[in-house]
Amino acid sequence: MHFVNRYKQKLLLIISVCFLIPFASKSQTDIDAIMMAKNNFCVGGMYGQSSWKNYWEGTFKRNNQNIGTVSTKMVSLMGNYGISNRLNVIVGAPYVWTHATAGTLHGIKGIQDLSLWLKWMPVEQKLGSGIFSVYTIGGFSTPLTNYIADYLPLSIGLHSTTFSGRLMADYQVDNWFATASGTYTYRNDITTDRTSYYTTEQVISNKIDMPDVFSYNFRAGYRSDRFIAEAVFDKMITLGGFDIRKNDMPFPSNKMIAEMLGVNGKYNFPWVAGLSLTGGASYTLHGRNVGQATMFNIGVFYILDFSKKAKSSSKTSKTN
Repeated sequence: MHFVNRYKQKLLLIISVCFLIPFASKSQTDIDAIMMAKNNFCVGGMYGQSSWKNYWEGTFKRNNQNIGTVSTKMVSLMGNYGISNRLNVIVGAPYVWTHATAGTLHGIKGIQDLSLWLKWMPVEQKLGSGIFSVYTIGGFSTPLTNYIADYLPLSIGLHSTTFSGRLMADYQVDNWFATASGTYTYRNDITTDRTSYYTTEQVISNKIDMPDVFSYNFRAGYRSDRFIAEAVFDKMITLGGFDIRKNDMPFPSNKMIAEMLGVNGKYNFPWVAGLSLTGGASYTLHGRNVGQATMFNIGVFYILDFSKKAKSSSKTSKTN
C-alpha cells in the first residue's frame, strides 16, 4: 500500500544517498554513520521506483485484480552541509507519481514533503581494534503541496507533519562496519474531505488520528573512501491503528508493519574528486496492511568544498 511507500520513500532518501569524497572529506545521510566535513556541501538527485502486486490485508496475504500492480516513482533533490565535522544539516524534497495497471483508480503526481534533519556525533573513540561512534539525529517533515492523503494506495503521501528522533551506534574495524539505530516518529493528525469515516467504529469528524511510528535499522558491510557496499535490514511498526477490512481500500491510520531487506552501494569516481554514483535495492519480506514491494534507486551527487574557497579568499585579501 502506498502508505508504506511514503515511509519507504523517506527510507530510500535516507539509505540510498551514501556518498564520500576521496581522502578526508566524507558525506553522509541521516541513517548512516558518516559525517560530512565542515564547510562541505553535497548536492545531487536520485531516482527511485517501487512496485507491488501482492499485499497484506491485515495478516492475510492477497492480490487485487481491481488495481493490478501498483507502482510509485520518485525523483528527489537532496543537499547535505557540514556545519562542523560533528554537526550536519540535511534537506530533501521528492516529486512523486503513482500508477495502477488495472481498475478505475487513476494515479496522481506532485511534489511531496520537505524533509530536514540535524545530525550530531557526540562520541567517536577508539574501542579495542576499531572505532566506536554514537550519533543523535533529529528530523522534521511537512507537506509542500495540498495533495490528497485519503486516496490510498495511489496517494503520493500522507500529508502529515512529522517529528523524528533517532539514536544510532556504529563500530568499524579497518574497512568493515556494523551500524544499528532506532527511530521514533511523531505524526500530526491530518484532515480529509470526508465528514465521517469508519475505523473500528464510526467517527463523525474530518480529522484522522495518525498513529506514531517506531522503526529500527541494521546495516553492515564494507566502507572505504572510494567504495561502500552494505546489507540493510529495516523494520517499521505503527504504534496503533487498525487492519484493512476485507476487500476495502486502505486508510491513512491503518496499522502498518513492514520488514525490509536490501543492499546499497556507492562509488566515488577517481577522475572527478567529489563526484559519486549510488544505487540500491530492497524487498519487503513480511508485513501487515502493506504492499510486498520491490524497490530500487540510483543517484548522482557532487561535493562542493567551501573551506577551500574560504582559505583562498583569505590568502588573496592578505596579499592585497
